[in-house]
Amino acid sequence: MQQKSVMAWLVIRLHITVFLIFLGMGNAAEKESSMLGVTAQGTVILGGIFAIHEDVEKEDRAFAPHIRPCIRLDEEGLVRMLAMINAVEMMNKSPLLTDVNITLGYHILDSCTDVSNALRATAHFIQQSHCSGNTSCGPRVLAVVGATHSEESIATARQFTLEMIPQVSYSSTAVTLSDKSRFPAFMRTIPHDNHQTTAMVSLLSIYGWTWVGVVITDGNYGQSALENFISEASKKGICVAFKSIIPQSVSSQDVGSAITQTASSIFENPEAQVIVAFARSTHMVYLYQELKNQMMRAGGERKSMKRVWVASDSWSSSSSVKENINLEDVGHVLGFTFKSGDLSSFNEYLSRLESAGHDYTENNTFLQEFYKQLNASEGYGDSELGSKAVKTLRENTHADNIFSVEMAVSAIAQAVASICRTRDCKAPGTVQPWEVLKAMWMEEFKLRDESYKFDNNGDINLGYDVTMWRSDGGNINVDDVVAEYHPHNNSFTYTNHSTTQQLNALNHIISKCSKSCVPGESKKTTKSEHTCCYECAICSANYYSNDTDMAQCLRCDTNKEWSLEGSSSCTPKARLFFSWQDPFAMVLLSFSALGILLALLVSALFLYQRETPVVKAAGGPLSQVILFSLVISDISAMLFVGRPNSLQCKARQVLFGISFTLCVSCILVKTLHILFAFQLNPELQEVIRGLYKPYIIVSICVSLQAATCICWLVLKSPYNQIINNPTTLLEDCHEGSYLAFGVMLGYIAVLAFICFICAFKGRKLPHLYNEARFITFSMLLYLISWLLFVPVYITTSGVYLPAVEMVVILISNYGILCCHFFAKCYIIIFKKEQNTSTAFKKKLYEYSQKTSDVFSVSAVTDCREGATCPKVSITQHCFRRNNSI
Repeated sequence: MQQKSVMAWLVIRLHITVFLIFLGMGNAAEKESSMLGVTAQGTVILGGIFAIHEDVEKEDRAFAPHIRPCIRLDEEGLVRMLAMINAVEMMNKSPLLTDVNITLGYHILDSCTDVSNALRATAHFIQQSHCSGNTSCGPRVLAVVGATHSEESIATARQFTLEMIPQVSYSSTAVTLSDKSRFPAFMRTIPHDNHQTTAMVSLLSIYGWTWVGVVITDGNYGQSALENFISEASKKGICVAFKSIIPQSVSSQDVGSAITQTASSIFENPEAQVIVAFARSTHMVYLYQELKNQMMRAGGERKSMKRVWVASDSWSSSSSVKENINLEDVGHVLGFTFKSGDLSSFNEYLSRLESAGHDYTENNTFLQEFYKQLNASEGYGDSELGSKAVKTLRENTHADNIFSVEMAVSAIAQAVASICRTRDCKAPGTVQPWEVLKAMWMEEFKLRDESYKFDNNGDINLGYDVTMWRSDGGNINVDDVVAEYHPHNNSFTYTNHSTTQQLNALNHIISKCSKSCVPGESKKTTKSEHTCCYECAICSANYYSNDTDMAQCLRCDTNKEWSLEGSSSCTPKARLFFSWQDPFAMVLLSFSALGILLALLVSALFLYQRETPVVKAAGGPLSQVILFSLVISDISAMLFVGRPNSLQCKARQVLFGISFTLCVSCILVKTLHILFAFQLNPELQEVIRGLYKPYIIVSICVSLQAATCICWLVLKSPYNQIINNPTTLLEDCHEGSYLAFGVMLGYIAVLAFICFICAFKGRKLPHLYNEARFITFSMLLYLISWLLFVPVYITTSGVYLPAVEMVVILISNYGILCCHFFAKCYIIIFKKEQNTSTAFKKKLYEYSQKTSDVFSVSAVTDCREGATCPKVSITQHCFRRNNSI
């Protein structure tokens, strides 16, 4: 704690020492020579610090304190000073001050664009504040308008803070001045540089200029702007190709070499077609001249020095620059200027100045110097000189500069007026500077019916106007506003259609380190330290880029999309399934429908001829069950077509498995029936006849298959799935459990194989009514087709996998339908004479006679060998066959 107290005391001592030094410098300066200034009396005095000259003379080291002569009168600085004088006169005439019976005076000093001179002006104003009661001192300065440059304002603001004298700048934009902990008495009527650099970066981003050069004038303003610009630019992917820093003093010996190096850097970086300049106007004039000189020495073309110049507020409306360049040589100039106001009042002031002539310059040493400078070159008469002077002043008048000065005077005037409404301000010392500062912070002020207020940083941020320099009849117009920048949403609006066309010309200008990567490519970093320098890499498969200069390719959603190498977009994956519109599906569906129709027709025919021997021999009621199962099987085949869903996937295999099991079970019963009917061993026939229960056998066979399918559905049922292929999405049914699927098919195959064996044994029975041959063929066809199905099903994938099983089902169905029923239908329809009981008995008798002869021969042979010969009744055996069949 004690250490902090000591530090605070040292800081106070330091400020007091510096302050006393300034006082001493001021006194010494007065003894040596007085500072140039302009004064006007009033109840309240405003100080003014303006850069009316461009520099001071540089000379050998001198030890005695003295004021260096100012050199090179700056007309723009002179116009700003006159704007303050006019603003004070406007306020004095306004009801705002007349109602409180006070007037404003001013004391304006020239900083000569030199920090030391600005500090002398500060010491002069502070000295006046400390000599109250001394008749040699003038009225106390309550507020100061200025200074022009940030370096001057930073130095002077530290001193004004000691007395809390409000300082309102009209053009100092350094960010550090917004730090109220360091500069609590400093305010300004313009935004700070961060807003300007943000606006510049946004403009560069809009046009895609990512490779730019930066030129600054050394000092707080330039260094702060450079730092902020680089920071903002990096966020937008903009890189600085080179940065050049020019010494602050125009007369410095290092300026020439710095400008030469800057020009060389510009020519050495032809890809950087955009130059951002936070420099003083004098430096820009020298730079353009050096660029032209180097171009001519190198024998280059004029277009080699053409660039897009983004001008900061320090030179964006400079008359000295526009008078010394040719836009055909330098290219395009985009300037950022502060918001402007109405110039009518100031133009009237200049008209009065022209009318007054020399009479007005008696109390204004700067105007005297200006008139003298004009007259020295041409030798004008009084009236001609006045006209020439005002014409020159008008050429150097810029609405943003005038507006900023007018706002500064208006803010101070209304703060003073608010204080003087409650007290008499005519007596010296009635109003303190800190009271004016407080009023300015707390209250709004008006200018031409518009209200304004300083923000928490002491700034007024109205945004920027963007100007585009253009040639107009040999002259350059620097005040052509083409767009407005809005800081609250970081956006631009174009003023009109014609300005949009002017800006469109900039779209063809490319300022990039590397060639743009087109859609389908992405940026690939190189060994360069700049991220803006890169190579272009083609996007790989399933990746894409849909814009230029993308940092990386974007991945397609491979569950839904795909892309080829070098694609600029993703292609939706086509959804594939065995569609109803597929020609192959239509063929198979036609066969399924035909199979259903044929089965129904046969069923109707058999039902109509149910009492005939052929129908009875075909199984009677069992034939209807077989035909019904074939219809269901054909329907299940249709479920293999169309977009799969959960119910469809579960139903198609189960429906086929149970229906075809029913069909094969009935065929098995028929096969056993025929085989048993012609069994020659009567004793064995009697035993089998007792065990033969056709409906029970069918029920048991079907029940076993149904139990298998139920377990399949409960434990791991089939489901619909989407198979993600590289370019397509295949919608298919997954069988859930391939083991259950195999068991179901295997069970049917076992039944079919039993049918095949039994039918094969009865193949020599009477051919007219014997189905064994047809059953043998149909079961053999079934087994072969399904044996072929298994390897094909395992090795096949894709849209037509369901068609494979559908084909096998249809083959099986048609095999049974043709082998079991078509021959019977042929007899019923075309061989009616064979579909009678007489014909049936005749064939049966012939078969019996044949078999009895064989049997007799066998019996005789056996008897000859000494065996006991059984007695067989041929008539009884035939009768039993007849009843069975």
